[in-house]
Amino acid sequence: MGFFDRLRQGLTRTKEQLVRRFDEVLERADAPERRGQPVEVGTLDEIEELLISADVGVAATERIVAALKNNTDRTRSLRDLVKDEIHAILDSASSSVVNGQSPHVVLVVGVNGTGKTTTVGKLANLARSAGSRPLICAADTFRAAAVEQLEIWASRAGVDIVRAREGADPAAVVYDAIASGKAKGRDPIIVDTAGRLHTRVNLMAELQKIRRVAARAVEGAPHEVLLVLDATVGQNGITQAREFMSAAGVNGIVLTKLDGTAKGGVAVAIAQDLKLPIRYAGVGEGIDDLIPFSPREYVDALFEQKW
Repeated sequence: MGFFDRLRQGLTRTKEQLVRRFDEVLERADAPERRGQPVEVGTLDEIEELLISADVGVAATERIVAALKNNTDRTRSLRDLVKDEIHAILDSASSSVVNGQSPHVVLVVGVNGTGKTTTVGKLANLARSAGSRPLICAADTFRAAAVEQLEIWASRAGVDIVRAREGADPAAVVYDAIASGKAKGRDPIIVDTAGRLHTRVNLMAELQKIRRVAARAVEGAPHEVLLVLDATVGQNGITQAREFMSAAGVNGIVLTKLDGTAKGGVAVAIAQDLKLPIRYAGVGEGIDDLIPFSPREYVDALFEQKW
C-alpha cells in the first residue's frame, strides 16, 4: 500500500469514533432547508463533543467551533469547513529543522513505552530506502535490552550501528558515532536515547549534554530532535512534550500507535497547543509502518466518505 492508504488504514478506529457520528450531525445541518441559515447551537454542541472525544483538544476544538459559528458562507458544507480548519491548524505548526554540515544528526527522545527504539530502526529503514546510508547510534547505555533490540532493528533495516559498553557516557557514544559516520560517509546519524520521564531532572540534563557534544562534533547538530509520542495516551502526551521541548530542543513529533487508538485527533491538538510539526506517523508494527506525515493526507484520510 502507498503512504496514503496506510495512513487511511491506521486512522480506521479514529474515523469510526469521530467521522461516522460526525457525518450524521452534518447531514442534518447541511440539509437543503438549513443552507443559508446560522448553525444551530445544538449542532455546534454536538460537534464540540465529538471533537473532544477524539482528543482534538480543547483549544483546537474551540477554534474549529468558533470558525463554524462565525462563518457566513453557508453555501459550503460544514464538513468542508471543518476539514479546512483542521488543515489550517496542522499547517500552522512551524518547521524548524536546522540545515548544518554533513552528517545530518537526528536525536530521538521520549519516555519509555512510546515505541522510541523501534522508531529509530524504522527511521533508518526509511532513510536507506530513500537512497541514504544511515548510521544508528545506541546511546541508551542504561538498558542492555534496548541495545539488543536496536541491533535487531538495525539488522532488519540493513544499516550499521555504533554501540558502547553498558554504563558508558551516552554523550561520548554520540560523539563516537558522529566521528564514525564522518569517516565512513554515513548520513544521517540517528541517535536512540534512553527513555526518561520529563520529571527526572538529571536525565533531562543528560539530554542537554548530548546536544552540546553533538554540536561540537558537527555544525548545527542535532539538526532534528524528534519526540516520540504514543497516540493512545492522547492529551497526556501534550504534557510530556512541553517538558521535552524546553530541555531537549524538540523540533518535531513522531506519533506512534496511530492504528491502535480512536484518539487520532491528538495530531490536531499537538499542532494547535505545541506549534510543532508531526514529521512521521506509526501505523503498525512492521519496519515499513512508519510513514512521513502529510497534513493534507491526514485530513483527507480522516474525512473520506468510504465505509
